[in-house]
Formats: sequence, structure tokens, C-alpha cells
Amino acid sequence: MNEFELIRQYFARPATDAVLGVGDDAALLRPTPGCELHVAVDMLVEGRHFFADVDPADLGHKTLAVNLSDMAAMGAVPRWALLSLALPRADAGWVSRLASGLFALAGRHGVTLVGGDTTRGPLTLSLTILGEAPAGTALRRDGAREGDDIWVSGELGLAALALAHRLGTLDEELPDEVRGLAEARMDRPEPRVALGVALRGLVHSAIDVSDGLLADLSHIAAASGVAGEVWLDALPSHPWLEARRAWCAALLAAGGDDYELCFTAPRSAREAVLQAGARAGCRVSRIGMIHAGQGVELLDAHGTPCYLGRSGFDHFDTP
Repeated sequence: MNEFELIRQYFARPATDAVLGVGDDAALLRPTPGCELHVAVDMLVEGRHFFADVDPADLGHKTLAVNLSDMAAMGAVPRWALLSLALPRADAGWVSRLASGLFALAGRHGVTLVGGDTTRGPLTLSLTILGEAPAGTALRRDGAREGDDIWVSGELGLAALALAHRLGTLDEELPDEVRGLAEARMDRPEPRVALGVALRGLVHSAIDVSDGLLADLSHIAAASGVAGEVWLDALPSHPWLEARRAWCAALLAAGGDDYELCFTAPRSAREAVLQAGARAGCRVSRIGMIHAGQGVELLDAHGTPCYLGRSGFDHFDTP
């Protein structure tokens, strides 16, 4: 199977949401009048972002999910994607499962694959996503204000727990049910697109939690010229982790791969934020506050800073 046969068989689909999709030198797209175009790209590299024995259907799902999470963090509706693949070999069965995972998630979110590229090389997947939102409604990192509440969606720490279990760095055994949930969160994250749209006009800033809550919240603080404090006891997670909060503080606050939304909003918006979460079918939790200064601190129940040794994942740390 050559490059073009692979594309035609597994990735060429009718361009129902584009003027022209896969199969030409460029796609032709027609954004909605009055909307701004949102564009993001993410790369997943074997051995750095996923294990070599990953289920290719899970990998297809995650490749799109991490980009959908970027759209969610901007309050954008995702519309189109371009996928570039470097494959060690053209394994038809493996590629078929990858495509099935990707297109299943794309179908749920109305995303059309409109192009990309393939080549031979170390297993690497790079997906560019394009979405849109009405002009002036984007959720950005640079709008946090003193006095804002800090919120997070969903639960934290399960994906990091699965990774720690896989690497053999946990001090105790995981119950089968917890391990299964944790592995699902690591392999098949659910992007909070509906919540991002529901938060338009309510929040001052937002970001998705990919590298770790503290690391990603630090980007909001730096872009906005403010400081943040996060309360360890307020971080939402699975009951197994909540019962071991002190032991698993680093997993909750700095573990990464959660793909939840972290956002700041004025105190006056508390009820509206809770209602937005309910409409999106997503738990939202108030976990801290923004104040004057620089940086982000994690505080225990006594208001004492917790020093974890790291704030999140570093792509250029030792592999």
C-alpha cells in the first residue's frame, strides 16, 4: 500500500462541511460569516506522548481529543481538521483502527477531516484543527483579574495515576475499577467543548489542563499579570484519590493529561458558572482565587504552601 492508497482507503471521506476536502492540493473552507477562525496544532510522538503498545483506536481518539480540548479552551466550535502521519510502515490493520477511533470522535463533534500528509518515519501524529466562534467571544489566557475565582472542570489526577501505575512508581496497588477508569482517562480523554461554548461571556480567562493544573494556570497568571492560589483540598478527583489527597497532591495538581478546562471568573458569576456546567453535563469546581502578584501557589488546608518539586510536564525534560 502506497501513501495515496492509504489516504484514499482510510482517510478520504465526503467533505460534508467543506467546499473541497481530501484529495487536492488544498482544502476549500467556508467559515460562518461573523465568526473568527481558531486554529491549533498538536503533535503526539511515540515514547514521549504514548506507549508503543497503545491501542491504535485509542490513539486516533486522543490525537483528535487533545486538539478539541484546545478549541474548548477558546470557547470555539470545532469544524475542520488536517492530519499528518509519520508511520514506520503502512500496516493496514493498524491504520484502519487508528482511523476508526479518530472518525468516531470527529463524528460526535461535527469535525470534517479535510487534508493532511503521510510519510515514513518514527511514529508521529500531528493534527491541526480549525474552529470558529462569534467575533469577540474567544476565551483567552490574558483576561484574569484580581478577585476572580479559579475553577476547573471534571476530575483531576486519574490520567497521571494511570501513567504512574504503568511506570511502576506507585507505592500501593490500584483496585481494578480505579485502574480501568484511570487508563480510560489517559487513553481516551473527553474534551469539554460544550462547556467551553457555555462559558462564553461568563469567564475572564481559560486554558485546558494538558501539562498539569499548576503549570497551565501559570500561563494564565503570566499572560494576565496576576498571581493565583489553588486550594489542595478543593481539587476534584475520584474518591480513591481524594481519600489519599496528601499522598497524591502531585498527581492532582501537576500530573497532566487531564484535558479539563481551568478558567477564572468574577465572584458575581458563580451561579451562572454552575448553571453552565449543568447545561454542558460537566462538573465544575471552584478551586482558588486570583490576586495581585506573580506565579501560582498550591496551599494546604492551613494556608501553607505545598512544594511539589514540579508544576507539570516539561517536553524537554529527560524522557
